[in-house]
Amino acid sequence: MAQQGTQQVINGTPVVQGMAYAPVMWVVRPSVPSAAGGPSLPEEERESEFAKYEEAAQQVSERLLKRSESTIGNASDVLKMSSQLATDRGIRKEIRKLVLKDGMHSVQAVVKATEKFVELFLKTGGLMAERVTDLRDVRDRVIAQLQGEPEPGIPVPETPSILFADDLAPADAAGLNPDVVIGLATELGGPTSHTAIIARQLGIPCIVAVRDLGRIPSGETVLLDGATGGITRNADPDEARRMVEEDRKWRETVAAWRGPAHTVDGHHVELLVNVQDGPSAQKAAYGEAEGIGLFRTELCFLDAQVEPTIAQQVDIYKPVFDAFQESKVVIRTLDAGSDKPIAYANMEEEENPALGVRGLRISGRNPELLQHQLDAIAEAAKDHVGKTWVMAPMVATLPEAAWFTEEVHKRGLTGGIMVEVPAVAVLAEKFLTVVDFVSIGTNDLTQYTMAADRLSSHLAEYTDPWQPGVLALIANTAAAGQKVGKPVGVCGEAAADPVLACVLVGMGVTSLSMAGSAVSTVGAQVSAVSLEQCRSAAEAVKAASDAKESRYLARQALGIVQ
Repeated sequence: MAQQGTQQVINGTPVVQGMAYAPVMWVVRPSVPSAAGGPSLPEEERESEFAKYEEAAQQVSERLLKRSESTIGNASDVLKMSSQLATDRGIRKEIRKLVLKDGMHSVQAVVKATEKFVELFLKTGGLMAERVTDLRDVRDRVIAQLQGEPEPGIPVPETPSILFADDLAPADAAGLNPDVVIGLATELGGPTSHTAIIARQLGIPCIVAVRDLGRIPSGETVLLDGATGGITRNADPDEARRMVEEDRKWRETVAAWRGPAHTVDGHHVELLVNVQDGPSAQKAAYGEAEGIGLFRTELCFLDAQVEPTIAQQVDIYKPVFDAFQESKVVIRTLDAGSDKPIAYANMEEEENPALGVRGLRISGRNPELLQHQLDAIAEAAKDHVGKTWVMAPMVATLPEAAWFTEEVHKRGLTGGIMVEVPAVAVLAEKFLTVVDFVSIGTNDLTQYTMAADRLSSHLAEYTDPWQPGVLALIANTAAAGQKVGKPVGVCGEAAADPVLACVLVGMGVTSLSMAGSAVSTVGAQVSAVSLEQCRSAAEAVKAASDAKESRYLARQALGIVQ
């Protein structure tokens, strides 16, 4: 029964713009068995009990991997990572000890081992803490497999509904049907969490980190505004339907938009796409992107136990270049580490992996990895007609930037760096004198600027790229690019926010790279405003005191109705 009374708005962090007016459907989690219970297994039954666990974990892993193969973009990436989590060696070792040594039943062993690793992940913090949702989801799937029960997941609503949840695991989020799940809100999560990334890819209006979400029961009809982050209870039905209709018309405009992107006064904005392999690049080639702004090479090697040969790497990279044969392709060298560990590249354990040996820093311990990768990129790009740009992640010092660019130049390619570390943004003009271009990774730049883990569900308000401090660093970098006459792109999730994209253009950013599903939305918004409006928006956000005010001032300057 919907609550009757005065209109009330609760707020969270907006992720995907759009309006939805529909009943709420809460995701109900399966009950978790106790880790205690039952007598110890006899010695002779323990091996077979552990084998039952291994078979169940393998089947869960294979199902998640299979789903990743039929999914594209970021949804595929996170499903692959969950697939690996199901057969993680550390978790397997703990369960083996609990079953074979302690005589624990496999279900209880899975529960107890998961509790141990949840505690470890939370204690570690950083990107590991975000994986707690994934870990618990894998636990529930393995337990269901052991008990012969249906795999847990989100029920399919009979009528269009707005989905509420504490948080969504990648397997759940990747399986959402935008025809019936027309809005999404979670109590946890952040702007770059798995839920946010997948919702953005699917185009479902989404709000995360809604602290008071639990006050709204299933069945109540609410108005969700993915642009402002507001959820309105007791909204006037006629007004709510009018707003949804206006949003529907805007979506039609987006669907009809064709590139390239130009503001109404003719300023060209280069819209590019983020890809992770050949198939995703080939699919993106049918869209409106002008090229590839971020090829995440590390996602090709998450399963690799040893370094692929140069020839093997060439075979992986070449289809990406072939998909955009005459267009610009920006390829990022190995960004292994933190939440994307690779067996042959990373240290076994670090106290704080987000601040550890990741990105270009890996080359200090394994210098041949970068040399081999650059050789493979040069070979794969031999027949590429368009521009081939190569950039390094996690650069922090001028000598690093100069050295990397020199290595790229030796192979006849264009060299640049990611702007993720605040030190680079502060000294952007100096860095731009030694590199050919820079690309701002707003996800990491935000977390390092705000000293807040970008995937912490408790810090979403800090890890928002609309934070004034983050915007100031981006503006400084863009201004430096204009001063020295070199390109400054943005390839983080901020580029997929259509309103923020206009602000970035006004700052002087020359290209925006995003998930393929966001290109038309960003293109349509950029094409609806003038360069002068974009500059006004960039100037307006300087007066903001927080992320919410930044959004308001930008929308006001762009003439977007609240």
